[in-house]
Amino acid sequence: MRTTKVQVLPYDPIWKEHFEQIKEELLVALQEVALSIEHVGSTAIEGLAAKPIIDLDVVVEPNDIVRAIQRLEQVGYVHEGNLGIEGREAFSYTGKNHLQVHHLYVCPKDSKELKRHLAFRDYLRAHADVRDAYGAVKLEGARQYPNDIDRYIAYKQGIITSIYAQIGVDTK
Repeated sequence: MRTTKVQVLPYDPIWKEHFEQIKEELLVALQEVALSIEHVGSTAIEGLAAKPIIDLDVVVEPNDIVRAIQRLEQVGYVHEGNLGIEGREAFSYTGKNHLQVHHLYVCPKDSKELKRHLAFRDYLRAHADVRDAYGAVKLEGARQYPNDIDRYIAYKQGIITSIYAQIGVDTK
């Protein structure tokens, strides 16, 4: 589900509730498969401006990836492969108008990408100054590139790379 329009909003506490609603529905489908379902991305960080899209990582044992894909397909998700990022399987969907727009990924528990998502989230939760600087860049990027997601992403890349360097996470 590729975003085309770039809209960044001030943090909204309702995003936590939206995550919980999606998580509850996923847990029904992923019983005994999901080790956890993590709220990642900007909506998971209190106080951070974000696109109003919930990002979720379903964490599974490496040998349960196929089973997770099958179960998600049974409840309306479409497996899109890893979209060029090793360590996560992406999904699109239709017929989920009762849920907040979301990006769904399945990650094995040892995934480098999962570890990056969690480290980034946790660092910004613990460092309000960095969170606020990142939020300002996101807002400015959305102002400059409201109809160009690729340029918006490129605009943010410098601060994201800087944050990963502060955390000590390899981005390659």
